[in-house]
Amino acid sequence: MKWWKGAIAGALFLGAAAITVGGLKERPPPSQEVQIAKARKGNITRTITGAGKVQAATTVKISSSLSGDLVELAVKDGDPVKKGQVLGRIDKRVYEAAMKQALASQNAARADSQVAEVEVQRTAQELARVEGLVGKGLASAAELDVARAAKNTADARLAASKQLLARNVAVVEQAQTDLSKTTLLSPIDGNVIELSREVGERVRGSELAEDVVMTIAALSAMEVKFEVGEHEVVHLKPGQPAEVSLDALEGQTFQGSVVEIAQKALIKNAGTEAEVTSFPVTVALDVRPPGVLPGMSAEARISAETRNDVVLVPIQAVTVRSERSLPDFKESVEGGGLKAKRTESLAKVVFVVDAGNKAQVRRVQTGIASDTELEILSGINDGDRVVEGPYRTLSKELNDGDIVREPEQAGPGGMKGGRKS
Repeated sequence: MKWWKGAIAGALFLGAAAITVGGLKERPPPSQEVQIAKARKGNITRTITGAGKVQAATTVKISSSLSGDLVELAVKDGDPVKKGQVLGRIDKRVYEAAMKQALASQNAARADSQVAEVEVQRTAQELARVEGLVGKGLASAAELDVARAAKNTADARLAASKQLLARNVAVVEQAQTDLSKTTLLSPIDGNVIELSREVGERVRGSELAEDVVMTIAALSAMEVKFEVGEHEVVHLKPGQPAEVSLDALEGQTFQGSVVEIAQKALIKNAGTEAEVTSFPVTVALDVRPPGVLPGMSAEARISAETRNDVVLVPIQAVTVRSERSLPDFKESVEGGGLKAKRTESLAKVVFVVDAGNKAQVRRVQTGIASDTELEILSGINDGDRVVEGPYRTLSKELNDGDIVREPEQAGPGGMKGGRKS
């Protein structure tokens, strides 16, 4: 009985030893599941996108500098108008009366001027006659002085009457201008997009503040105005091509170009953590899309810069890592290439997958970006396999030297890896 108990104890001991030895053996590190893409050579365009509103390139507010009752409106909202067309009229009776008064004053001043001219001629003749008599000794010096004074007085009266006539002519011109302003004319070809007043309402004209009667827009030329950030506006210049899409015309795009870039920033929430700096940009459409009206929502995509035959990777493949976490950090410090800093600095990196499915971290320098890809100036080569996701794995969990694998692909009938279950 003792021999088989010893055999059992020996077997248990050998089993425990085998388990212990197996546990001490070096196991391969677990692999991480990632998405992998290939770096490629290609062309890339920096696109700057902004959302804004469609507006007419030319919009004119029709108002009057005169006060009066609006007695006629010759157009309705939406009507097309031509330059010089009558749009409406303000009650002109007061201004017609002012015109008549100004004309009467002008005629009276002209008559006074004519009388003054006759008086100048008369006193000139009298002065000549007295001078002749003085030369013959038939008139005294006192008589000559009186004749000269009369001539000078007549000249002064003529000058004053001419000034008064000129003043009255100017009053007439002003009255004519005011009278003409009672008729509202269109300064451009376009369409009435808003009527702000009705017949019978009083228009309060002022040189300091406008009282808008209607608004006219030249709808043949449309544009989109939106805002871009300060880091994007530096890449923009007039003439750059753009594509415009409209919410009202889904699936369609229209061509345009940059025509205006504001030189002054718009700063919102200044002095707070939510401070935003932007610059208004205007894109003009080459042709007016059918049915598009001012105020519709639009999105513009500006092609700011294009580079050809460069190395490209998916934009999500580039991440950042602390300088201290990179394998070459210590070497760089010893070589004098980097200086240790108290504050943690970050480096742009890409994880390249080698033939053994190890992820190797590479420092990269980046160039311009499109919506989906990023230009790589240095750090990787065309054809390199790079990790592009998942985001959490790439941004936090993946380290240099980690083993990676791609997700198993489902085969026919829902089988993974093409094998039958």
